[in-house]
Amino acid sequence: MAGVDASVKMNILKNRQRQSLFWIIPILFMAGFYVLPMASILGHAFASSSDSLFTNQINWTIAGRAVSFTFYQAFLSTFITLLVGIPSSYLFGRFSFRGKNLLKILSTLPFILPTVVVAAGFTALIGSKGWLNLFLMDILRISTPPIRLLNSLPAILIAHVFYNTSIVIRVVGTAWEQLDQKIENAARVLGATPNNVFWKITLPLLLPSVLSAAILVFLFDFTSFGVILMMGGAAFTTIEVKFISKQCNS
Repeated sequence: MAGVDASVKMNILKNRQRQSLFWIIPILFMAGFYVLPMASILGHAFASSSDSLFTNQINWTIAGRAVSFTFYQAFLSTFITLLVGIPSSYLFGRFSFRGKNLLKILSTLPFILPTVVVAAGFTALIGSKGWLNLFLMDILRISTPPIRLLNSLPAILIAHVFYNTSIVIRVVGTAWEQLDQKIENAARVLGATPNNVFWKITLPLLLPSVLSAAILVFLFDFTSFGVILMMGGAAFTTIEVKFISKQCNS
């Protein structure tokens, strides 16, 4: 028995060592291909001169503003995108109607549009001389445009939602469509209200897809460059905008 116990312990120890090796590989990958490049970008972006990262003195005030705004706009954009995308995912996931596939394809088009095209479209729509402002000025009999969203944080958020809602629709809508409705029907038969069914059954089942979509949207918003520069203007600076501007000036 002692020999059997010793062999079992040895097998358990070997399995743990193998599992630890599986963890080391992705950690090294993330450190080499994400952490170090990000540290280099931050160092070059916020350093006082164009020398190497380790010889520069970082302006922590400027760096803190850029980093905090990058996280702030990414979190806010992701939250609003989920608010818009989850109801749209419910529409695509639970209803069948004529033109559904065409509508899903059209919802994906904003994601592949160039930033210049999107910025030009928003300018033509809600700019100071855009169609909507000209229409409202004509209806309200006023000489100044009532909608002034360009070069502001709301313009950045609207553009991000316009871009990334298709990600939520694709990820969450597909997961919603594949859910087994028998579970929800059984809960309703047992007396559960629609709110209880959603919060206690549907949402927990959808939570992995919602988190996956949220992470993807956050990454796209966090690394957004063209939207920040064209829709926000010079008053809003993220890490990438600061890095590119520093490289252009150096």
